[in-house]
Amino acid sequence: MKIGILGAGHIGQALARLLAEAGHDVGLSNSRGPETLQDLTERLGHGIRAYSSEDAARFGELVIETVPFGHYNDLPTAQLNGKIVIDTANYYPERDGQIDLGGLSESAFMARHLGGARVVKAFNAIQAAHLESQGDVSQPLEERRAIPIASDDDEAKAVVSRLIEEIGFAPVDNGNLEQSKTQQPGTPIYGREATAAKARELLGLH
Repeated sequence: MKIGILGAGHIGQALARLLAEAGHDVGLSNSRGPETLQDLTERLGHGIRAYSSEDAARFGELVIETVPFGHYNDLPTAQLNGKIVIDTANYYPERDGQIDLGGLSESAFMARHLGGARVVKAFNAIQAAHLESQGDVSQPLEERRAIPIASDDDEAKAVVSRLIEEIGFAPVDNGNLEQSKTQQPGTPIYGREATAAKARELLGLH
C-alpha cells in the first residue's frame, strides 16, 4: 500500500520505518519541504521518500497525520478528500493554544475540519519509543501491546487494524470518533502498556 505521512517527528519517523519494513511504499513530509528530509530518509532506509505535505497526501492511498494538533489548519485538506487518514494528534492546550473543540473529541473535530477524509484515530496513546520497540509479530494478538483505534468508518477501521497487526501490535476497537475521548491524554489507557484484554478494561469496553 502507498502510505503518505504528514509530519516527520518521532511518531512519524517510527511509523515510516515500521510500515516500510512491513513492505509498504512510504512517503514522508514535514512543514519545511522535502529537501530538509533527505538525510532522514536515507537514515531510515527501506526506500522511504521525501515529499512536500501536498505531495505526500496525494501519493498516499492511506495518509497518516502526525503534526501538532494546533497546526491542523496547515493540513492539505483537498488532497486528503476521500482518503483514509490516521489521526495520531493529541491536543495539548499549553502547546497548541486554546482551541474550541465545540464539545467534540479531538478526532471528531479533526474529521469535521477535513470534511471528506475517512478519519481513524490511532497511535495517539503510545510513546514513540514504545512504538519503535514493543511491536512483536511473533506474539499472539492477545499478548501484544494494544493500540486503541476509533472511527466512524468501519471499513477504514479494518484497514488500519490490519496495519497495526502487521507491525506487531494488537488493535482494540474503541468505537466511533466520539468514543475516542477515552484514549485522549489524561485517560487511563493513555501511555499505558496493556494487552488487548487490559486495554478493553481500561477503555470501559467490557
